[in-house]
Formats: sequence, C-alpha cells, structure tokens
Amino acid sequence: MERASACRIMLADKGYDSDAIHRQIEVTGAAPNIPPKSNRRWKPCFSPVLYKERNAIERMFGRLKDFRRIATRYDKAARNYASAFALAAVIAFWC
Repeated sequence: MERASACRIMLADKGYDSDAIHRQIEVTGAAPNIPPKSNRRWKPCFSPVLYKERNAIERMFGRLKDFRRIATRYDKAARNYASAFALAAVIAFWC
C-alpha cells in the first residue's frame, strides 16, 4: 500500500475489509472502497459503481490466462515478453 499513495480511491475485495486496513488507506490520503463483510456491525461507505472498475481489471487478468504465449512464457527475452504481455492485456481489457 506504500506504492499506492498517488491514488484517490483504493479498490479492494472483501478480504481486505478491516478497520486497520481502512485506516492505513486513509493515512495515505486515499478513500477506501471495499465491500463490507456480511458479519460487520457498522458497515462503512461503499460504492458498487466504483467497484465495477476493479471487476474489469480482475476479468482482464483472468482472460490473460487464455493467451497461451503469455501463460507459458515462450519468449526468452524479458523485453519481448513484456511487449506481448502489454498487447495481450490491452486486448483482454477491451474485449
């Protein structure tokens, strides 16, 4: 979370729903948007509209596994692999 100091809203899943993590995100100056667990007595503010952005990223990473070249890393050079990964990520995100 130290690297995320430049963001305004931090999106995370229910596994990160704790008071300590909420405080840590707020200290960095960001607003946490984490869906509350069902057993919480006090449920913090949560926006499902903003949470859809996180879901799009999760689906993109799921689709990246369908690209055989990315999943098995055929490329020997890191530069070639990074280029193929970036191209596949763009395709997976927009489809």
